[in-house]
Amino acid sequence: MPERKKRRITAEDLYRLRLISDCRISPDGKHVVYAVSRVDRKTEKKYSNLWLVPTSGGQARQFTYGDQTDASPRWSPDGTQIAFLSNRGDEKQTQICLIPFDGGEARKLTNLKGEFGSFQWSPDGRRIVCSFRKKDREEVEREKDEQKKKLGVVSRQITRVFFKEDGQGFLPKERWHVWSIEARTGRAKQLTEGEVHDETEPCFSPDGKEIVFVSNRAPDPDLDIEAVDLFVIPASGGDMRRIETTLGAKELPAFSPDGTRIAYLGTEGRGNWGQNNKLWLVPSDGSGPPQNLTGRYDIHVSSWTLNDMSGGMMMPPTWSPDGSKLYFQVARHGSTVLKAISPDGSNLETVVGEAGVVGAFTFDAAHEKLAYFHADMADPGEVWVRAMPAGRSQKLTRTNENLLRGIDLGKVEEVWFKDSAGGDLQGWILTPPDFDESKKYPSILEIHGGPHIPYGNSFMHEFYFLAAHDYVVYFSNPRGGQGYGEKHATAIQNNWGTVDYEDVMAWADLVAQKPYIDTARMGVTGGSYGGYLTNWVIGHTDRFKAAVTQRCVSNLVSMYGSSDGNWAFQRELGDVPPWEDLENYWRQSPMKHIGNVKTPTLVIHSEQDLRCAIEQGEQVFVALKKLGVETEMVRFPDEPHGLSRSGRTDRRIERLNHILRWFDKHLKGK
Repeated sequence: MPERKKRRITAEDLYRLRLISDCRISPDGKHVVYAVSRVDRKTEKKYSNLWLVPTSGGQARQFTYGDQTDASPRWSPDGTQIAFLSNRGDEKQTQICLIPFDGGEARKLTNLKGEFGSFQWSPDGRRIVCSFRKKDREEVEREKDEQKKKLGVVSRQITRVFFKEDGQGFLPKERWHVWSIEARTGRAKQLTEGEVHDETEPCFSPDGKEIVFVSNRAPDPDLDIEAVDLFVIPASGGDMRRIETTLGAKELPAFSPDGTRIAYLGTEGRGNWGQNNKLWLVPSDGSGPPQNLTGRYDIHVSSWTLNDMSGGMMMPPTWSPDGSKLYFQVARHGSTVLKAISPDGSNLETVVGEAGVVGAFTFDAAHEKLAYFHADMADPGEVWVRAMPAGRSQKLTRTNENLLRGIDLGKVEEVWFKDSAGGDLQGWILTPPDFDESKKYPSILEIHGGPHIPYGNSFMHEFYFLAAHDYVVYFSNPRGGQGYGEKHATAIQNNWGTVDYEDVMAWADLVAQKPYIDTARMGVTGGSYGGYLTNWVIGHTDRFKAAVTQRCVSNLVSMYGSSDGNWAFQRELGDVPPWEDLENYWRQSPMKHIGNVKTPTLVIHSEQDLRCAIEQGEQVFVALKKLGVETEMVRFPDEPHGLSRSGRTDRRIERLNHILRWFDKHLKGK
């Protein structure tokens, strides 16, 4: 029989794609538990359940069932139980639940009102430590009173500077604290407290007697955001002690196997957001200064490679059992790879280096097997296992294989080119299915957000969707993105709209020389900082025949204080507020050049975007209307900044169709 012709991807395939969000290997190395999310098309609700797959390569099977969100599975040290977060029984309240590995019903371990952060089993399996933020007393009382619940919030009294967060809304007055929970009874004990400071990311010492966590103990942490330190507290509660470290942001601490050292991730000093994130090591008793293990290599310790799916989970540094190695993720040249290093900073090696993105990774107790999430341009992500002695990896799951087997995504070509200073830049060109090089195609330049988060070897449904409608889609990592060394990433520090603009235009020049590109039908789009550069592009050139600016930044003056990033965005702009250097803010604002725009531009923004407030998009729309430039604004109610990745699926589809409609009209004459 002739091979069946593959179809092209559709916007509605977002309903069909199932996404893996986490994976953990059992202590004996025989099984991996992972979470798979799905969308109910009728209700538009998203659910997640736990699955199990044997590391020997057998069939995966669903482990939990039901229309709820089961996520973040964690094996008990003896491998007999799995703890996980679930909203079963109350879709608005997540609890820690336990389920026996050998079968049986899951039981709710906790009965707390609030939000759970990271959690971890104690080495003896008797307790679980977690970060937890209680609901405000006023909210709890309102939920108990039907009349108050019906009337809703009467007013909000704001006293802290950082009072909202994109995707979360207004933050509660309560802070994150460390809690200990008995694994048998569920009895919960709060170990830290206070109204001003947060304590997060707790981790047990190997003997289970102490807990290390991260906290900013500045008088007002919101006004000194990098004053983050490591603290250690007895596992039963008591006085905390601070470990002397270098000033800078810190995250994900992990004790060494002998308990004498703590590894963590962090940056140095205040400001300079483009600097590399680094792997550090410090004596757990505070007897010596911290050691920067990765500084000499000019690498960025991160899991970030942009996609519109999921899976790029950042993991804490992981020790080998004998303490001779530390494993950690690195964003490098459009991929997230897994590396290892000796505790003295020598012997840097690549463990998993294939093009793609390594997300969650864990070892069995003997460190003979490594389970990890891996995604690439052709797959949103699967669970893999690696035999460490042999160095061979095997794919264990095929969550979307049947769906993707029948879809022609087109072809992706990687291209390296030079910037104006002679540096190396990386880009990719996606050609449509059934591509014919003898034909002329319209094209769309996609610009990434961040500004420091790079594009790369990860699945972008949006790109494939546009290519499926016969557009050549091309994207790159101009100066400002991370993963190419600090010089590359910091090139736009207090200089937005300069070399970054040069680089995206150089990329457009290069692609325009391809014989299959119709230079009269070139479009441009981007979101967040990509929306900023889209606005900047149309204010400086008429080259593109249509633009779509999404969740954009347009006016850095009015953005000050209106974003959930709050005053901290000044770190990117000379580290002074606008009233001290208004011209500098205006110099780097696309609105300064909006009067030059002639490009038909669609403005897309979410009404609950707390990262780039919707007034940023409104300014562009109103200005273009006043200028007589063809424009429309599409607004999405109830959606945050991350609509394209995590929004309600029907709204994600609507967004894609509006982008396609605009480009079809102006690049194809439809």
